Amino acid sequence: MKKSAWRMVLFTIIVLMMTTTSGMASSNSYEPVPEASNQQAVYIHSLDIRDGQLYLDVDPITWYEGEEADKVFRERVQDPEMTEAPDGYYIVNDTEEHITLPVDEHAEILLQIYDRTGQWEDVQIVWNEKVALSRFGELFANDELVDMKWFPYHITVKDGVVVKVIQQYIP
Repeated sequence: MKKSAWRMVLFTIIVLMMTTTSGMASSNSYEPVPEASNQQAVYIHSLDIRDGQLYLDVDPITWYEGEEADKVFRERVQDPEMTEAPDGYYIVNDTEEHITLPVDEHAEILLQIYDRTGQWEDVQIVWNEKVALSRFGELFANDELVDMKWFPYHITVKDGVVVKVIQQYIP
């Protein structure tokens, strides 16, 4: 009797821990990047420093989410077996371009997931984590665990200069 009571207490504690943990995780979930008139979704091919100025070499893309992604996916893929965009998003990039843009030295950089320490267990999602521009350059150069070039980004451009970069999370 004592043994089964302890098992029941242990089971209850485990269930409570799991419920509490999942509840905490779900309160900080993905939200789409709000659209803005001076914002463009891009792939970043490279970062380059010339005469002390950082430049991004970008390829503009069109980013779709949710129902809009499903609609464009159905129009372009036309597969009767697949009626929804996989993972809830769809990217259109019909022509690869290379556009070079300077980055403001005080640009805001917001990342979702990256290699923080060189250990797989530390590659965790932290929504819109602000990092310094210099740190972004370091992360972009290091592709051992997470290749930052694989992610789309939303860049905000003001007077021809990038003032904000938001990494787009992709599942």
